[in-house]
Amino acid sequence: MSKSGKSRHVPLSMAAIEILSQLPRWEGCPYVIPNPKTLLPFVQIQRPWDNVRIAAGMPDVRIHDLRHSMASNMVNSGQSLFLVSKVLGHTTLRMTERYAHLSQETLLAAVDAAANHTGTTWGQAQ
Repeated sequence: MSKSGKSRHVPLSMAAIEILSQLPRWEGCPYVIPNPKTLLPFVQIQRPWDNVRIAAGMPDVRIHDLRHSMASNMVNSGQSLFLVSKVLGHTTLRMTERYAHLSQETLLAAVDAAANHTGTTWGQAQ
């Protein structure tokens, strides 16, 4: 469910699906990651999230940071803001722009691509 209360499909990468498929399952439990005590969905995940991030040596990482990172990675891999906005479930591109942080390498690749497209031979001996 989204914040607006609408149900939506959230696409997962094949790598994410592979990891989830390797998690242990409980017989008769339809949930991928249930509360192990109740086998029901977690009511809140702050304590389990704290345990995971501390064990991973990343105590300051927030779940929302992962969303920002994924959006930036999609943009830096060449995906359009339109596609990224659809994955994130945004209704406007303006909201997606806040998530899309372009790396210096991506910016340099863009200007190099434009320069290479011009076909100039400036600075080269004729």
